[in-house]
Amino acid sequence: MPASKEFEVVLEKIRARAAEVRHSLNEDRLSYERLVQDYPMLESTELEPTGAGGVPALWITAPNANRNRAILYFHGGGFVIGSNRTHSTMLSYLSRDAATRVLGLDYRLAPENPFPAQLEDAIASYRWLLSQGFQPENIAIAGDSAGGGLTISLLVALRYLGEPLPAAGVCISPWVDLLATGKTYETNAPVDPSVSRDRTLNMAKVVLAGKDPSAPLASPVNADLSGLPPLLVQVGSVEVLVDDSKMLVEKAKAHGGKAELEIWEHMTHVWHQHAPFLPEAVEAIQNIGSFVKEHVS
Repeated sequence: MPASKEFEVVLEKIRARAAEVRHSLNEDRLSYERLVQDYPMLESTELEPTGAGGVPALWITAPNANRNRAILYFHGGGFVIGSNRTHSTMLSYLSRDAATRVLGLDYRLAPENPFPAQLEDAIASYRWLLSQGFQPENIAIAGDSAGGGLTISLLVALRYLGEPLPAAGVCISPWVDLLATGKTYETNAPVDPSVSRDRTLNMAKVVLAGKDPSAPLASPVNADLSGLPPLLVQVGSVEVLVDDSKMLVEKAKAHGGKAELEIWEHMTHVWHQHAPFLPEAVEAIQNIGSFVKEHVS
């Protein structure tokens, strides 16, 4: 099926940002915020800043949300850009469609805080949720792009640490291979308007600061994925990261886990962020909501 007419408008916004000349990391961060700054949040969504184990975070709660359930969410941006400012509108849709509170985490960014600072913050925030009375079966972990990779890294780390695992994991356009070995980095390069192998490798270099990019908690596609909760992975068909998603799902299944892969025709990297104007984004988030309702009690 062809993409919606609204998608062409979104695509022009993405292409315009990709064509910008940005001279510093701060300009890159501000540019990302400008991309979505005019997107309206769903009406009556409640926002509550908090500290999640010492990490700045934002509770995003739709009117219908069950306050006894939580989605711990990690934003994308290659671990160097992005924040709750770039993702809170999208997360208002997720809260509504999952009927669940969402805790958006403003984990530390590189280069100011190289890896594994982001994983340390993720672990601290999950432990904080448990300390607040949430049970593991009441929690899902989710994230997009780098945050999708962080979702898997957190699940693996929690298993190693002997912590009780949450009920489910959701990865949107996940970046799980910091070596960028997937063939779709080449085959989809002509059609992906926002992500490239050079860009991801540069971000990996910044966040790793000399550490091994193949290490299992840096590139969780290389980790032992046994014993993880059910996973839902969504990716757009034109993304260079398609193979990251395929490799993740194949390995999770090979290790005995349950993992669903949705490849959305025509869609670009984390199209969900354009939910206020894009029907395909709304539908994809609804699918995530159904998955969360199925697995989180």
